[in-house]
Amino acid sequence: MEDTFLGTTTADGIRLHRPEDFDGMRKAGALAARILDDMVEHVYPGQRTGEIDRLIEERVKAAGATSATIGYRGYKHASCISVNHVVCHGIPGAGVPMGKDETISRDLDKRRPDDVLRDGDILNIDVTVIVDGWFGDTSRMYVAGTLKPRAEKLIQVTYDALMLGIEAVRPGNTFGDIGNAIQAYVESQRMSVVRDFCGHGLGQVFHAPPNVLHYGRAGRGPVLEPGMFFTIEPMVNLGKPDTRVLSDDWTAVTRDKSLSAQFEHSVGVTETGVEIFTSSPAGRFHPTWRAAQR
Repeated sequence: MEDTFLGTTTADGIRLHRPEDFDGMRKAGALAARILDDMVEHVYPGQRTGEIDRLIEERVKAAGATSATIGYRGYKHASCISVNHVVCHGIPGAGVPMGKDETISRDLDKRRPDDVLRDGDILNIDVTVIVDGWFGDTSRMYVAGTLKPRAEKLIQVTYDALMLGIEAVRPGNTFGDIGNAIQAYVESQRMSVVRDFCGHGLGQVFHAPPNVLHYGRAGRGPVLEPGMFFTIEPMVNLGKPDTRVLSDDWTAVTRDKSLSAQFEHSVGVTETGVEIFTSSPAGRFHPTWRAAQR
C-alpha cells in the first residue's frame, strides 16, 4: 500500500484511513468472526436465543473486548438474532415473532411465549465488538435442525449477493457499483433486496458515512478510494422488499411475512481491491449448517 492513505476525509465525509489502521480492523474483525464460529454448535432446535446471546457476551468479555451494542441507544444485548421473517435487529430472548405458518396467531406483534428455536428455523446472528478502539461488525446465517429447500436457496442467494458486492470493491469504482451488483443478482433470482436498511462506514466509530446501499445504479455515488472502511450487509427477502418495525422499536420484519436472510462483512478498500476483515477463521461463514453437521 502506498501513501495514498492520507488519514483524511473525502468531500462526501468518508474517512480515508492510514495503512496502520488496517491492523486494528483486522484484530476487531477476527474476534467478531471467531465468536460467530463458536456459535455454530449452539444453534439447534430447543435452544434459546437468549442463551446464544449470553454465550456471545461471555466470549466478548473473555477476550478483553467490549460489546458495541450493549448500551447503544438503550439496547441491552451483545447481539441481534433475527429469526425467519425478522429482517434485522431481532432482540435475543424477547420471543420470536410469529410468521404466517404459525397457527396460534397471524399478528406479528404477538410473540411466542418464549424464544425457543424450532426445527427448520433460520436465523441471522449479528455481532459487533470493540478491540483497542476499533469496531468489528459481522453477521451470518444459521439453521436450527433441518434446512428446507426454499430457505437454503434464500441463504445461498444472499451469500452470493454479498460476495458479488465485495467483488465490486476496488479503487475507481463507486458505491453504486456495489449496490447494482447485489440488486441485479438478487432480482435475477426472483427475490428482493431490502431498501429500508443499509451498510455503513465504520472504524473507530460504530456508524459513519457512507450509507452503503444494496441496490442502485452502476457508476453512481461516491468513488471508492484506498483507506475506506465500511460494511456490506445485504438483506434479501423471498417475497417483497417491504419491512416494518415492531412496537419494540428494534425488530424489523417483512411486511408480507416472507423469509429473510442476511450476511455481513466489514471490508477495507486497498490500493488494488478489497480486504475482508471478518472472514471466518474456521471457514464457517458459509454454509454454516453443513459445518454444524460434520
